[in-house]
Amino acid sequence: MSHNYLFTRVGYVYIPSSNIDASIEWYTKHLDFKLINKFEDRGSFLAVLHHPGQYSIAVLLVETEDKSRLQISRNGQPFPVLAINCPNIEHTHDYMNQNGLDVDELHILGDGEAKYFYFRDDQGNLLEAAWSKYDPVEAMKEGF
Repeated sequence: MSHNYLFTRVGYVYIPSSNIDASIEWYTKHLDFKLINKFEDRGSFLAVLHHPGQYSIAVLLVETEDKSRLQISRNGQPFPVLAINCPNIEHTHDYMNQNGLDVDELHILGDGEAKYFYFRDDQGNLLEAAWSKYDPVEAMKEGF
C-alpha cells in the first residue's frame, strides 16, 4: 500500500546576501559548496549552491539590499537557521578557526553523542556545524 505524501523532504534553504558574488566565493571556499547556477529572478540574483552529499538540499543565496541577517531567537539568544552536518567536527572547527572565520566554541552534548558550534558567514548570517553519533553516513555525489 502506498501513501500519497504531500511532501518528501525539505527542499531548499534561502540565505540573504547584499553581495552575492562575495558570498558565492565565501561558501565555495570555506564550506565546500559548489556553484550550480546563478540567475536573475524578480529583480535580483539567486545563486544555487550544492554540497557533495548525495541527498543534500540546495542552499540558495538571495541577493537583497536589506541589511537584516538571518537568525531566529531562542529564549532571547541568537539561534541558527541552518545546520550543516560534519563527519569530523573537530577538524571543521579547527579549519575554520585557523582561517580566521567568525566561529563560536565547540559544544559537546550529553556523553559526547552530539557536538556543535555556531559560526557566521560573510554576511553575518548565523549557521551551525553539527555532528551526532546518530547521523547516517552520507553517500557522495559522483564527480563533485
